Order: sequence, then structure tokens, then C-alpha cells
Amino acid sequence: MEYVRAFIVGGLICVIGQILIDKTALTPARILVIFVTSGVILGALGIYEPLVEYAGAGATIPLPGFGNTLAKGVIKAVKSDGILGAFIGGVQAAAGGIAAAVFFGYLIALIFDPKTKR
Repeated sequence: MEYVRAFIVGGLICVIGQILIDKTALTPARILVIFVTSGVILGALGIYEPLVEYAGAGATIPLPGFGNTLAKGVIKAVKSDGILGAFIGGVQAAAGGIAAAVFFGYLIALIFDPKTKR
């Protein structure tokens, strides 16, 4: 049942993104920013965590989950380090995911022949 919940919640997040692509003039970059920012806001308000508990990876893997991770990191760091935590907490919390994205992106670029769009 955990997989079904993850699939449904992750799928709904993707459906929202597809609707934004199809029905608005928003660019993919702006939609990305909307998703990450909404994850930060919902995480800071404590609304996103129940969704994470319900859907697991269906809520943590998509872009709002990244925003939620940033918000949780900032909140934790501000409690322990004061105002400096607002600047370092998010990056510390998301460092593993960021490092993996850079590493695997580089690895795939070595395996395949990336080209710029014309």
C-alpha cells in the first residue's frame, strides 16, 4: 500500500506540473521555482510533513520535497546556530542530494554525448 500512496501523491504533483505547462505561459524554470518555493512554504508551516509521512518517497522525491528539505534544514540550523543558520541550514540538509545530482549528471555526461540545443 505504501507504493500505491507514493505513486498517487507523486503522480498528482506531476499532474499539477503538466497542467501548468499545458495551460499557462509559465516556462519550465518558473514552474520549478514554484514547486520548490511551495515546498519551502508548506514545510515551514508544517503542512508538508504529514504528506511526507503519508506518501513517503512520493512526497520527498519531487521538487516540493526538495523545498521541504531546505526548510527543515533552515529551521533546525536557526535553532542551533542563530541567524547564521538561515544561510547554511538548507544547503547542509540538502547536501547529499545536491552532491548526488552533480556526480551523476557528470557521470552521464561522460557516458553520453551531450549537445546544446539550437
